[in-house]
Amino acid sequence: MADNIARVFADAIATDPTRPLLTWYDDASGDRTELSGATLANWVAKTANLLVDEVGLAPGTPAGVLLPPHWQAAAVLLGCWSAKLNVVDTPGAVDVLFAAVDQFDEAQSWAADERYALGLAPLAAPLRQVPPGFADYVVEVRRHGDHFTPQPGPGPADARLLTRAEARADELGIERGARVLVDATRYPDPVDWLLAPLTRAATVVLCANQDPARLTNRLTTEKVTHPLP
Repeated sequence: MADNIARVFADAIATDPTRPLLTWYDDASGDRTELSGATLANWVAKTANLLVDEVGLAPGTPAGVLLPPHWQAAAVLLGCWSAKLNVVDTPGAVDVLFAAVDQFDEAQSWAADERYALGLAPLAAPLRQVPPGFADYVVEVRRHGDHFTPQPGPGPADARLLTRAEARADELGIERGARVLVDATRYPDPVDWLLAPLTRAATVVLCANQDPARLTNRLTTEKVTHPLP
């Protein structure tokens, strides 16, 4: 087992970067987005470059992430962990904050030097109106480089998170290389929907507002081998 999240992510996509790593569904909107390991790695690198090159953050810097399970949340979280930031979930003072548009009220309880808003729209469309004090994540991140080399060694919370992720992978029965279906409402913790599968080099079908009537067909079309209970 690698000692840091960036290494776990790199190992998970190394065998075949072209395979679908994260497939996102929202049954309420009809949105479907499929990212290969290479494509997600591109978003992760751009995010890390944004944090290090533009914002100028150093390892250990606190970052707030107020995002539901979503493919863009995966890019933000993995980007923060690649930059060795300390992702926190308790309101307080942070150097950077990422917030979904429907969590702006909650975002007001965070003191942050830099704030990025995410609309989580289909096709990563930009926000029509950017809230005051925020920058549009999908607009800003696209300007940055496609490659990022993480500093060696773990981030400040990597050991704790990876220990939890390994335990959850065992508890949830995720086998190595599985194709895992995750109900985003039932499993909102990124340790469950993101890190636990990555520790098993598993791929994820992540579904918000899951429609039970579509479940059987989705299991077949997405070649799911392990729906989370």
